[in-house]
Amino acid sequence: QVQLVESGGGLVQAGGSLRLSCAASGRTFNDYAMAWFRRAPGKEREFVAAISRYGSTYYVNSVKGRFTISRDNAKNTVYLQMNSLKPEDTAVYYCAADKRFPATRAYDYWGQGTHVTVSS
Repeated sequence: QVQLVESGGGLVQAGGSLRLSCAASGRTFNDYAMAWFRRAPGKEREFVAAISRYGSTYYVNSVKGRFTISRDNAKNTVYLQMNSLKPEDTAVYYCAADKRFPATRAYDYWGQGTHVTVSS
C-alpha cells in the first residue's frame, strides 16, 4: 500500500501561484511514477501531469508552460508548482501513484485531494 496526503491548496486570484505537495508513505516511493489529477465542479476527473521515477515529465496541453511537476525522493514528496492560474484551474487536485509511465488514468493509489479555487 501507498498512502498519499496532499496539501497546499487554497484560494488565489487569477494570475497567481500555488504549490501543491503530496507526501507519500508505505511502499518505496522511488518505485513509483507520480501524477496529479483534478476534478472541476460538474466535470470528470482529468489528468494534469506525471513524473517518472527518473524525473521525466508529461503534461496535459492546457497546463504546459504554467505548471511544473517535480519530486524529491529523499522526502518522499511530489510537488505541483502552478503559475499563471486561471479560474478554469479551479478544482480538487489529487495525487496518484502507479508503476506505469506515462499513464493518464487508472492509477493504483490515490490521495484524498486538496481544493484549489482561482478567483477572477
